[in-house]
Amino acid sequence: MKEHKPKFFLQASQGTIAKARALRRRMTPEEKILWSRLRCDSLGVRFRKQVPFGPYILDFLCLTKKVAIELDGNQHYKEEAIEYDKARDEYLRSYGITVLRFRNMELKQNLDGVLTVIWNTCK
Repeated sequence: MKEHKPKFFLQASQGTIAKARALRRRMTPEEKILWSRLRCDSLGVRFRKQVPFGPYILDFLCLTKKVAIELDGNQHYKEEAIEYDKARDEYLRSYGITVLRFRNMELKQNLDGVLTVIWNTCK
């Protein structure tokens, strides 16, 4: 029997899929910290890392709850990056995805607070 994957995976180009695989192998220190707390269903839901979603790659995604988590470094606060992220978030919302954005510094300084926001959004 053929496995049916959600539509958005089929929309991802081979280039996007290849890039996601590469990003999984070289996560940022902040992504590693958060992944260590999200993996193995530790919040009661399953997250995946570096997930291709249409033309984008999401840092973390919980398919069952439709929650994406994005960790933003300083490059996300330049004008063109802000516009890009706004369009990206709008695209994701059109699929019913809730996007949680956290600054890298916020994660480092308040990991428990970040995890609480994620948990509350997923419950």
